[in-house]
Parts: sequence; structure tokens; C-alpha cells
Amino acid sequence: MPERKCTIQPSNTKDQNNGLKLTRRGLLKLIPVAAFSCCFPRIAFGALPDEVSEKRALSFYNIHTQESLSADYWIDGKYMPDALSKINYILRDHRTDEIQPIDTQLLDLLHELGTQITPTQPFHIISGYRSQETNARLHKQGRGVARHSYHVLGQAIDIKIPGCCLSEVRDVAMKLEMGGVGFYPRSEFVHVDTGPVRHW
Repeated sequence: MPERKCTIQPSNTKDQNNGLKLTRRGLLKLIPVAAFSCCFPRIAFGALPDEVSEKRALSFYNIHTQESLSADYWIDGKYMPDALSKINYILRDHRTDEIQPIDTQLLDLLHELGTQITPTQPFHIISGYRSQETNARLHKQGRGVARHSYHVLGQAIDIKIPGCCLSEVRDVAMKLEMGGVGFYPRSEFVHVDTGPVRHW
């Protein structure tokens, strides 16, 4: 059965320095708040509209360990240590149980990808972090694994999203231009990483 197409959402205006997404309407709302804050900064700070407050959430399912996780990993401009620890764990090397901190830019990439394709299922993890030992073994076996893989650095993930066409996931990831994108339709996954912008 062919996979249904995902709903592709247009990307919002995004401030690259702090990740806040502001619509034109939201920006107009901030003008009186900014003026008011000049005279009453302590009061105005608590009166900021909802557009300024944001949460970034991710949901994962590890196909190897059958573990699931949904976590708000970024709230009001700060990464949440407890959520990051849980993400590091579910993305661990399942062959050795070795854990590596996952690049927060990779999480932001996945979040942006999710906001544009609006998946109804979590990101299914094909491969997250890989230890040097695991990576070397897979490379030696000729499994198409790069000798110097971004997986070893916690900067790459191989994913699929049930119900979403892989080619659409690839296309959206490429348009984001936030790193590398690999397309593996036979193995049914898309690779994304936070290395240089490139695709294969």
C-alpha cells in the first residue's frame, strides 16, 4: 500500500538568533508592549503576548528497543536538561548501550522538519548515535556506513515517519538547508545531520 502524503506547512518567519517565530500580527502586538516597557519594564515583562513564549517538542519511537518518548526539550529560550538526557538515552547506540549527548542543532532540525510536515506519528529511529566500535564494525561489513560518520558525533539520525512519504520528508529536509540529507528508499529511511549542507 502506498504511503499517504504528508501535509506540508509553509515555513514561518524565524529569528535565527533566538528561534522565536513571529507572525506579522504577533509583531504588531509587541509594539505597544515595547513602548509600555520603557516606562514600566517590570510590569511589561509579565505582559508579553503568547507569540513570544514557545515550546519545542519531539516524539520518538526506537524501532530496535521499542521505547517511546515525547519531550518538551526547549522552553522559553532554554534547552531542558532533563528532556535532553531522555533524548540522549533513546537515541543511544542500542548495540552497546553507549550514550552520547545529541547535538541540539539536530533536535532543532527535527523540530523544524516536524512543523512543516505535521506528522501524526513520532520519528521512528533507525539509527541515532553510533559508538566508534559499532561504526567501525558496520563500515567493515560494507553496510554503507561512512568511516567518519556524523552518527559518531551525535550529529546525525536516520529516520522514517509512518504515514509520510519518504521522498517528501527528504524534500522538506533539503529545503531547510540545515545540514546533510541522505535518501535511502530501499532501506526506508532518510538521513539528516548537522554537517555541511549537501545531499545524496
